[in-house]
Amino acid sequence: MNKQSGFTLIELVVVIVILGILAVTAAPRFLNLQSDARVSALQGMKGAMAGAGSIVYGKAAINGVETSPLSGISNGATTITTSFGYPTANETGIVLAVQGLEDEAEWQYEDAVSGGLAVTFADRTVVNGSECAVIYQNAINESSSPKITVVETGC
Repeated sequence: MNKQSGFTLIELVVVIVILGILAVTAAPRFLNLQSDARVSALQGMKGAMAGAGSIVYGKAAINGVETSPLSGISNGATTITTSFGYPTANETGIVLAVQGLEDEAEWQYEDAVSGGLAVTFADRTVVNGSECAVIYQNAINESSSPKITVVETGC
């Protein structure tokens, strides 16, 4: 009689099932995709704020108000308030300057939080600036730019 060596079909199926169970239980611990996606979105918002701030500063410089502690620039329809040429940390400043920030289905914000404006996701219950948020703080003098910080904890 010939002796065959190898795995039977049942043994192979059992091994595959065990590996599947291990993968399902272990993968979420190693792949925290939702948190990474949220942090990436916050980094994108930080970039949008920096870009909008630079555009507003350029227009303020053209208008000659980049050294004023409180001023505004207008595009005819809206006026964006500025501090030393950059958008202020409130609804009439950076919120108007960043397109899409007013969309309540995506973002929520609160001013006077952490010394500036805190922006987070619409599904968060509280905007306090200490968890999962972007914090935009005004320029403090004419030689500084706004401070934009991403808080990644709690995402």
